[in-house]
Amino acid sequence: MNVSSLLKLPFSSNGGWGELQRRQLSIPMLAWFIVVPMSLLPPVLLYYAGTHYGDEFIAGFGGKEWRFITTILFLAELLTFFVMGWLIHAVAESHKLEISYNNAYLLAAIAPLPLWLSSLALLVPAVAFSVIVVLAATALSCTLVYQGLRSVCGRTPDDVLTMSATYTVMAASLLAWSLLMAMVWAF
Repeated sequence: MNVSSLLKLPFSSNGGWGELQRRQLSIPMLAWFIVVPMSLLPPVLLYYAGTHYGDEFIAGFGGKEWRFITTILFLAELLTFFVMGWLIHAVAESHKLEISYNNAYLLAAIAPLPLWLSSLALLVPAVAFSVIVVLAATALSCTLVYQGLRSVCGRTPDDVLTMSATYTVMAASLLAWSLLMAMVWAF
């Protein structure tokens, strides 16, 4: 799979989704080769930002237990992958959409890629920049869910069932992401 196919994923259900499905990646392979390495980015970069920027980044940011927080964040991200894969499958099935568990977990592994990559914004010690990057990543992640569901379920554009399932999955995803962020700030 080339970079141009990956860049088309959020904008087209035709782009690279078919190629990803044809590869029939197992759930353990998705977990070990996509989810685990990408889930390391936010904790590592958050640890870096917390230990290097301190209170200049955000008031109270420097005095936190970053080793504990980032370890819990990493474990929570891994758990979220498995819960979201199950949720995507359950929501699609409840909307009478046909989706295999492998495709549900494929979508659960691909959809958070922009959010994981948005943690690179923590290399710039500017809160406003980080917020803008995270908001853009959230939008891209939502479009990945929609285009991915359309592709793996074989639905047409403007399909109401796919849109409804996407809204449910996006709401659960945003809730999970909000809980992860609240957990980071609570400690």
